[in-house]
Amino acid sequence: MKKRKLVQALLPLMMIAIVVLLAGCSDQAMVLDPKGPIAETQKDLMYISTVMCLVILVPVLALTAWIVWRYRDREGSKASYKPNWAHNTTLEAVWWSIPIIMIAALAVITVKYTYALEPSKPIKSEKAPITIQVTSLDWKWLFTYPELGIGTLNYVQIPEDTPIKFELTSDAPMNSFWVPQLGGQIYTMSGMAMTLYLQADEIGHYFGTGANFSGSHFADMTFDVNATSQADFDAFVAKTKQSPTKLTMESYEELAKPGQLKGVQYFSAIPDGLFQKVVTKYTNGQSIHSGHGASETNHDAMKSSSTNKNASNDHKQMDHSQMNMSK
Repeated sequence: MKKRKLVQALLPLMMIAIVVLLAGCSDQAMVLDPKGPIAETQKDLMYISTVMCLVILVPVLALTAWIVWRYRDREGSKASYKPNWAHNTTLEAVWWSIPIIMIAALAVITVKYTYALEPSKPIKSEKAPITIQVTSLDWKWLFTYPELGIGTLNYVQIPEDTPIKFELTSDAPMNSFWVPQLGGQIYTMSGMAMTLYLQADEIGHYFGTGANFSGSHFADMTFDVNATSQADFDAFVAKTKQSPTKLTMESYEELAKPGQLKGVQYFSAIPDGLFQKVVTKYTNGQSIHSGHGASETNHDAMKSSSTNKNASNDHKQMDHSQMNMSK
């Protein structure tokens, strides 16, 4: 009996020890160490939601433990036996009104933060945003800078304190783009162009990953995000433009084939309209699905798709006309 009681007493301590040991498996919880305005706002929402839930959870658990202890079955108990409980309006009002008020407040706060954290909502800044187009492949990440005419593989460099407009799609199974210290994840899907605004407030190296299962090497779909000063970013652009490797449509097709590639590559040139071609690749002439405000990219892609379709129809009509003339 004593051994059983000892085990019951040590069980909570064992659970706490397990949690502490598991928490020590990493240097830090990256989502709780934000380095940008989006991640900072998301952390605030997590803290507020947690505290509001604990306001209800802690008293309920404490009261439950006290009731179990107070009214436990034990020898020599002198607790009065009252099988018939009377209705108490005051208590009913307390234990119903408090949760209702807390849930209503939590709902209002969540809705407010949800609209504030809309992925396609531009970040207010005096600096103009830089557009980076992201394509998830099997099993690698391709980043292209359409305004600068360069590209990188499994690596992205950005200037600090500058909004970054990520335009995202997939030329492989659906994945999820995630830089924990800069903001929440967003899905990349074939035939869709998503928009995500992020910003790094501090110079540093940040971990990026694919957060969605996409095959045997999905765990290798990680990339580095290097936030630097504007001067260092300009130097990176100049150095990349001197790279001997250029990304062509032929080399992209080879790159898009499923395969594990952990290294970083730099491309001094990229094909015109590559991102739009990847998006329209899976539409078969249908309208493009847009997500989170990628209107400009979708408009260009739809225009390109429509042009190609019209050109194809014109070609067919010309061929048909020539056939009639030959007859």
